[in-house]
Amino acid sequence: MTTTARPPRVDELPLVGSSLALLRDPLGFLDRISAEHGDAVEFNIPGQRIYLFNHPDAIEQMLVTERDHFIKDKLTRELSIMLGQGLLVSEGAHWRRQRRLMQPAFHRERVAAYGEVMVDVAERAAESFADGETRDVHRDMMRVTLDIVAKTLFGTDVGDVAERIGAALELLMDHFSGIGVMIPIGLPTPGNARARRAIADLDGIVRGIIRERRSGSGGGDLLSMLVAAADEDGAMSDTELRDEAMTLLLAGHETTALSLGFALDLLARHPEAAARLDAEIAGVLEGRRATAADLPRLRYAEGVVRESMRLFPPAWAIGREATSACTIGGFPVEAGTQLWAAQWVVHRDRRWFEDPLAFRPERWDADFAKSLPRQAYFPFGGGPRVCIGNAFAMMEAVLVLVTIARAFRFERTGDAPLELMASVTLRPKRGIPLRLERRRRDAGA
Repeated sequence: MTTTARPPRVDELPLVGSSLALLRDPLGFLDRISAEHGDAVEFNIPGQRIYLFNHPDAIEQMLVTERDHFIKDKLTRELSIMLGQGLLVSEGAHWRRQRRLMQPAFHRERVAAYGEVMVDVAERAAESFADGETRDVHRDMMRVTLDIVAKTLFGTDVGDVAERIGAALELLMDHFSGIGVMIPIGLPTPGNARARRAIADLDGIVRGIIRERRSGSGGGDLLSMLVAAADEDGAMSDTELRDEAMTLLLAGHETTALSLGFALDLLARHPEAAARLDAEIAGVLEGRRATAADLPRLRYAEGVVRESMRLFPPAWAIGREATSACTIGGFPVEAGTQLWAAQWVVHRDRRWFEDPLAFRPERWDADFAKSLPRQAYFPFGGGPRVCIGNAFAMMEAVLVLVTIARAFRFERTGDAPLELMASVTLRPKRGIPLRLERRRRDAGA
């Protein structure tokens, strides 16, 4: 690649740059500037020069080969207000130590042991649904994944605190979208005050559970493993445990719920795909409940989840900040420059995905994933900082999807397009209302 001075730059307003366009419609803004300028484009918001890279080779440089030149971007670092120095935002030696201490908790055999909990929670949710009712499946999946992460992470049923946790997380996701993320948390605004109260509430819940684990109660859950983890420098402090638990609570709850909600909506829109999933469930499970051992044969179900994350990636963009000069995608990058890579754009690129806007779970059959360029599909990020819980999340999404789809068919209630809100994650703006039709158990589905 030939090095040139700068990527092409977006036409912008004085002083505010592209901030207004980005706030009004971030997904449309990224689509537009990518269509107009190609694989690299520069835009600015006050105090930040941002390069958006859309080619997998440049993204591979950013996340892997040139990673030592980067830290997380400014917007991601703002999440430290909520997540402290958890894996998502920490850097350097601290990140390496925490990742090393946490890795055994996410070993394949350890993750597989949580499959039964995932199916138990999904079955309880399905039993609470009524035939013929219309439900917001986004909200339902948020509660299902919250119950799962509470049981696997904390070894407890959230029960009486579930509403508090859910409300706090919902408020914080809203706060860190749009203009809220650009307002320093220290300013005495009503929004900031609500965010600080929500963080304090979550902090109290998490620290209370940590105290219980320190006292020796519980065991077998992820938090107990983290409490016991140690290296030559000792075990994690209460603050380190709190930061990692908050990170896992957010990441393990929000993103999987979004993938599941979007998957159910896509199946409701595509009856032929739903029928193929039904046939796979009937053939593999033969009327029994799913287990982790079934995952290798639930290939179409996995394709539904992968295709959902392709079309509606919960992490719709990721970013880095250059700490030293380097070259990415043929362009020199100065220290302080913010680099973005948008799953929303790359996952819908026809160069890598035939008929990219179509929902085709079967495209993930055989070795399609291996044929893609590295970083053409990166719902969990990439490189050394790929999400530590990606195997956990995939298993959870497939098992919950199969369990719910085994009990119900889903139908859309109208023809209105799904409205999206690009917050910290990609969320449905007005929920996902679907009508439920209970299956007959003796139908073999």
